[in-house]
Amino acid sequence: MGRPMETLPENLEYFLAYLDVEKGFSGATLRAYGVDLAQWEAFLHSRGKSCAHAQDIVKQDVQAFLVQLHRQGIAKSSVARKLSSLRSFFRFLQKTRKNQHNPCTGIRNPKQEQPQPGVLNVDQALSLVEARLEPSPRTMRDLALAELLYGSGLRISEALGLDLDNADLGQGLVRVEGKGRKERMAYLTVPGKERLKQYIQQRSAFGPDVREKALFLGLRGKRLHRREAARIIQRLALVSAQMQGVSPHTLRHSFATHLLQGGADLRTVQELLGHSRISTTQRYTHLNLDHVMRIYDSSHPKASKNRSKESRTDMKD
Repeated sequence: MGRPMETLPENLEYFLAYLDVEKGFSGATLRAYGVDLAQWEAFLHSRGKSCAHAQDIVKQDVQAFLVQLHRQGIAKSSVARKLSSLRSFFRFLQKTRKNQHNPCTGIRNPKQEQPQPGVLNVDQALSLVEARLEPSPRTMRDLALAELLYGSGLRISEALGLDLDNADLGQGLVRVEGKGRKERMAYLTVPGKERLKQYIQQRSAFGPDVREKALFLGLRGKRLHRREAARIIQRLALVSAQMQGVSPHTLRHSFATHLLQGGADLRTVQELLGHSRISTTQRYTHLNLDHVMRIYDSSHPKASKNRSKESRTDMKD
């Protein structure tokens, strides 16, 4: 495919600015769009074309791009994301009347494999967040982070993006900036409040600059890095229960699944997770049909009556 273009055509730059200013996309999402569109522009150059002359781009160009991605072994989820980036770009051109046609029209996403995300059982999750470690500022930080991921269901990016003043221990809440820069209030568990309180009391041990606002700090006194946060969770899982392959996402998935297993409704879990679509929440859960039916039978006023009638009908049949 070649290296991404160092400079992009003006209409691509305008599009990325639109996503930033008008849509409020996060930095990570903007970077992903930038990489996708730079790869697309580099591919067009290999065919003697450019987004600078979008009117010359046809459906066959998009199809050829997708074929090349497939031949390179790019994951179907990544291919779908790149196609989504192209669709959004060409819709932007139509909206701003810079181009009249969308060459992505009629092109379907590659069929996705949808493996269920990993999930811990309740005992495993509690073992991890209650890991018995030698008390230290680092231990207080690690357990506070794990408690936020499992007890409050935060994304790792949300937890690491927290500033000191985002936590209201008195109210038991943290103000979180989620995807699309949307803010929501996340609830702290009782252990979560205590963990955060203990960590904040020890935070100065990391030697932060007085101007550093980040809640979670790395060993150099700067905002904790995502990669180090992943290692923290892996270390806690290994120490607490000899578990491997546990990630920050695993704790968030477990949070959602355990709430539903306890009888919480899907809409409430959707709000707690900060999902814009309930279909996303459904993919985060690990419930079999029997468990769903038990919740229905115990919750809906007519459910058990209906089930009794069905049983009697089945006996007649």
